[in-house]
Amino acid sequence: MRRGLDEADLAGERVLLRLDLNLPMRDGVVTDATRITRSLPTLQTLIGAGARTVVMSHFGRPKGERRDEMSLEPVTAALSVALDGAKVAFAADCVGPAAVDGVAALGAGEVLLLENLRFHAGEEANEAGFADALAALGDIYVNDAFSCAHRAHASTEGLAHRLPALAGRAMEAELGALSRALEAPARPLMAVVGGAKVSSKLAVLGHLVDKVDSLLIGGGMANTFLQAQGLNIGASLAEPDMAEQARAIMARAEAAGCRILLPRDVVIADRLADGVDVSTVVAERMPDGMMILDIGPRSAMDGEAALDAAATVVWNGPVGAFETAPFDEATTRLARHAAARTRAGDLVSVAGGGDTVAALNHAGVLEDFSYVSTAGGAFLEWLEGRTLPGVAALEG
Repeated sequence: MRRGLDEADLAGERVLLRLDLNLPMRDGVVTDATRITRSLPTLQTLIGAGARTVVMSHFGRPKGERRDEMSLEPVTAALSVALDGAKVAFAADCVGPAAVDGVAALGAGEVLLLENLRFHAGEEANEAGFADALAALGDIYVNDAFSCAHRAHASTEGLAHRLPALAGRAMEAELGALSRALEAPARPLMAVVGGAKVSSKLAVLGHLVDKVDSLLIGGGMANTFLQAQGLNIGASLAEPDMAEQARAIMARAEAAGCRILLPRDVVIADRLADGVDVSTVVAERMPDGMMILDIGPRSAMDGEAALDAAATVVWNGPVGAFETAPFDEATTRLARHAAARTRAGDLVSVAGGGDTVAALNHAGVLEDFSYVSTAGGAFLEWLEGRTLPGVAALEG
């Protein structure tokens, strides 16, 4: 059974806190501190309880080597700002004398950030010796990094078997939201899945058709489904070699009673660029040489009707090339419709994935969804129905 922060006496304890501080940075300055903000409830709980908090994270992919441009030291400033100016100490390594001395100098309610875990190959390899060295720095382990929970690394899986393990506030919130969305949802349950390739989300689609009542497929992957039905898609992005798998998913959905919504009309142009001439055609009359770059207004209306009928929606991926106007219109329209129903208390809306977060932010509704996961790979693997090692390890 997973334990949370309220189930432990934290006063004076050395708490090893796994966060995801793999943040966007420019010229040594953090440009988006969303992940820090998400972790504030856990940090504030630990500080308020008088714990000695030792923060661990990776940054980039140094592949077991020390690389100065991937140091976590610049993150101390962003952490301090988030903690209302509280001092955040830094240790120049995550194990060894620098880490040991840094932890020893911590007082109750103080915070220490360790250097990049991935400067050591033992982190990603989940080596026993490296996990032991980390465990020696703490009395309690807290994981508040759902976005890293799909990796069986020393700091996400190994530590949970060496110290009393707790889930942080953000981890608990994430798992609670995901459980309500797919494991025990209010029905009807709808999924919106977009993105470029069927191949990258084949497992997601296969899992969802057995779980959801309706599935709207958009983005480049919808082109593959249209092509698999024998429709001309012109010069659109698609994966012809995935046609058989697309037809299998549609057959599986029909057998499971899951309604698949594919575009009835599409927005087209001769290339993806600003200022191009755009037109809308029914999907069956796609001209040669043109590209499908968004679902059309009738298809968006179908999506809105499905959202009106749904009690829960799970969303991953934009339904068009939203980064370039006007191919953002359907994604924005559907996102705002889902947000309005959520605000009205008629819909539980859970979204995740990097492109999805960007699309919802573009639509101005990021804060209106019931829950938006900042996790990329972990959210996708959860959608696939996989067991996440970092979560399983907390179950004890």
